[in-house]
Amino acid sequence: MSSFVPRPVPVALIGLGGVGKAILSQLLSPPLNSRFNLILIANSKLSISLPLPNGQITPSNYLPILEQHGKPLDIPSILSLLTNNNDNSDIPGIFIDSTGSDLIPSIYPQILGMGINIVTPNKKSTSSSLNLYNDIQSKIYPNTKTLFYGESTVGAGLPILSTLKDLIETGDEIQKIEGVFSGTLSYIFNEYSKVEGGDVKFSEVVKIAKDKGYTEPDPRDDLSGTDVARKLTILSRLVPTAPPLPEGYASVPTQSLVPDVLSNASTKEEYLERLAEGDEYFSKIRDEAKAEGKVVRYVGVIDLKEGKVECKLGKYPIDHAFATALKGSDNIISFTTKRYSPRPLIIQGSGAGADVTAMGVTSDLIKIHERLTTRA
Repeated sequence: MSSFVPRPVPVALIGLGGVGKAILSQLLSPPLNSRFNLILIANSKLSISLPLPNGQITPSNYLPILEQHGKPLDIPSILSLLTNNNDNSDIPGIFIDSTGSDLIPSIYPQILGMGINIVTPNKKSTSSSLNLYNDIQSKIYPNTKTLFYGESTVGAGLPILSTLKDLIETGDEIQKIEGVFSGTLSYIFNEYSKVEGGDVKFSEVVKIAKDKGYTEPDPRDDLSGTDVARKLTILSRLVPTAPPLPEGYASVPTQSLVPDVLSNASTKEEYLERLAEGDEYFSKIRDEAKAEGKVVRYVGVIDLKEGKVECKLGKYPIDHAFATALKGSDNIISFTTKRYSPRPLIIQGSGAGADVTAMGVTSDLIKIHERLTTRA
C-alpha cells in the first residue's frame, strides 16, 4: 500500500482566545509538532502566515508578532493557502475554527466543498438550523472524502460524541441520554444543593462562580440553558430515531434559571445587583428536593421512548451518580441503551477548561491525520 499523503499535514488555526491559545501550544509541542505543519494563525482581526522569515512563533510571543506583522483577516485567502500549500500541494489541509463566531460556521459547507477538512470546538454549525447541518453532512465522509470533527463541542475533551457514534454504528439501540452538560451549572448546583444539605444562598454561589471565572461575564448567558440546549441538539442529531429539531437548539424546550422576578433586569450590572431577589425561588426548589431525600441538578435529557429532548432542573436521589459523583465543574453523561441497561454507560470528568477542550480538538486532528496517511 502506498502512502496517500506525506507528513506533516497543513493546518490553519483561526481563533486565539483561551482555547485557541491552548491548541496553539499543543500544536507547537511534541508529539504533535511532527505531525502537523501550522501554516497560519489568526485572531478575529489579524492573520499571519508561518513559518516566519525570522524566528519562531511560541505561545508566549504570538500576540505581539501578530499585532506587528499580521495582515487583516481574510478567510478566502486562508482557504486558498490551505488548498495551495506550497510545500505539499497534494495534502488536504485542516481548518481549525476555534472562534465563537456565527459567520464562520455558516460557510463550513463552502470550505468543505473545497476539500478542506474542518475541526472545531464551535457548537454553532451543528446546533443551529437543520438546513445548515444537512448541508454540512452532504459535504463530508461518507458522502465525500472530506472530514469534519467536533468532539470538543460536547464535554470538551471527554469522549462523548465518539462513544455515541460507536454505540450507534455497532448496532446498539439508544434509549436515553441524560447528563449534566454545563460545567458552570454543574459547579453552581454542586455547591447549592449538596447531599449533606446546607443553607447557602443561590445568589452567593453564582457570585462565587463568576469570581472563579466559571461563568460568562453576564451569568445569564449560562443560566439561560442555551449552552446545554446546543449540546443536546448535537447529540440528538447523531441518533437516527431522535426528534428532528428543525431550528436546532431553539427547538429544544429549555428551562431558564433566570427567575421571573429578575426577567426585567436590563443590564448584567443590574442583574448582579438584584441577584438576591431570586433566592427565595431557588430556596423553595431546594427545600422541596431535600424533603424528598433528593438534590437539584440542571440536566439535559434525550428520551427516545418518549420522543423528548429537553433542558430542565431535575431532582435526583442522594445516592444517584448525579448527586454523589460530581465535583467542581465536572460533566457527567449517562447512556442507557439496549446493551447498557439497566446499568447505563457513564462518562464523567472535566467538561470545561482550555487545556482539556484543546485536547478534544487536537485528538480530532490526529484522527484526520491517521485517515489521510492510511489512504491508498
